[in-house]
Order: sequence, then structure tokens, then C-alpha cells
Amino acid sequence: MTETQRGRVRVEPSAKRVRAYLGGHLAVDTVHPTLVWESPHYPTYYVPAADLRVKLEPNGKVRPSPSRGDGTEFDVVADGITAAGAAVRHLDSPIAELRDLVKLDLAAMDEWFEEDEPIYVHPRDPYTRVDILVSSRHVRVELDGVTLADSHSPHILFETGLPARYYLPLTDVRMDLLRPSQTRTSCPYKGHAEYWNVELAESSHPDLVWIYRTPLPESQKIAGLACFYNEKLDIWIDGELQPRPKTPFS
Repeated sequence: MTETQRGRVRVEPSAKRVRAYLGGHLAVDTVHPTLVWESPHYPTYYVPAADLRVKLEPNGKVRPSPSRGDGTEFDVVADGITAAGAAVRHLDSPIAELRDLVKLDLAAMDEWFEEDEPIYVHPRDPYTRVDILVSSRHVRVELDGVTLADSHSPHILFETGLPARYYLPLTDVRMDLLRPSQTRTSCPYKGHAEYWNVELAESSHPDLVWIYRTPLPESQKIAGLACFYNEKLDIWIDGELQPRPKTPFS
């Protein structure tokens, strides 16, 4: 692992095979990807330029970075399909490991795979752990004095860097107070989530509740269970009111 003090970028080789596709064409296939923490919250993949299966065409743009050095931007071209500005190279980076690598914009590619499993949102962080434990603790969820859920059968999800999340059976939730939302999100550890709004007599609260109906294999224990934002309502555990955590979702 290499870490630079300029912007605290962490660089670490990965042993996974990584592939990406653009317009149905293989864009990269490598067994030597590098994880780069450009932000402290999650990594992105940089791949060896020699393992690209597409053309990079410079577009004259530069992306400055105090930690990684100026990045030369490229359009990615695959058999007539062009993803504008979808690649960056830090050819003169102060971080030596980055100079022969390319960052492909994850969102610009059609699909990404680690080995033969798809990547959602961003690569999995090897230092993030998700544990889901079945519990008999008493969980009560309240908003503006109204009980939204009351359960003795929670599945508690512990994820590195985030507060514990309490996933509850739908039979223990006031489904009559929930209305489907159009919001959908994805998580690299859990999969795709759907949301509900909470509708009380005199107020509406968007996207307070979510559910993973078909989560990824490692998170199957939360399938079909509802979870509420700890940050935005009151949760009582075994009769004790929990403080609302401060997170990016607050």
C-alpha cells in the first residue's frame, strides 16, 4: 500500500480480475487493477494502459489535482462508439504508481465486473465490512409522535463507518402510512433499493424508508425487510431512545 501526504491519496494493488464494457465491446480486461482512494469514503479502479482494448483520443482538457498531479483527459472510442472524457491519465503524477495507469469513468461504461460479478456504484472497499445479525431486541420507530414500526425481530446491519441499521419485517411496519417513492439507489454491498415516503395526517416525509427486495448474495438476510433512516426519525432500542447519528445522510 502506498499513501501520499498530498491530499491523502491511498494506492493499493488488487488481485481481482476487472473488466469493463462500452457499447457491448470489451474496454479493459486486467488482472492487475489498482485501487485508488481519491476520496476517503470509497476507492475507484485505475487499470494498466497496456490492458485497454479501446482507443484513447486526447480531447485537450486537463483535470488538475493537487495530490495526483494534472490529469490528461481522453475520449474513449470503441468501434465507432465514443464516451467523451471518460478516461484520465496522470502521466506526470507525483505518485509513481499512477503514471502507467488509466482511470475509466465507471458511469460512462455499460458494465463493470470484478471476476464474474457486477460492480455497483463503485468498487467494494476491502476495508469495509458488512455484518447482518438476527436479533430479538425491541425496536420501535417513531416520527412526530406516531409509531411507524414496532418489532422484536430486527435484522441489524453493521457496516464499517455507518450507524447500525435496523431492518424490520413488513408485518411489523405501519404500511398504511407508507407511499411508494420513485427513488431508487444502488449499493456495492447490498444491491438495488426501493424507497417509500411517510405520509402522516398533516405532513409528508420523502424517502425515509427503503427495502432491498433482491439484495446481493452477501446481504440476503435483509431481503424484503424495511429500514428507516436513523438520522431523520426517532428509534427506540429496548425502550431507550437512540441519538440521531450525524452522517452524510443526515
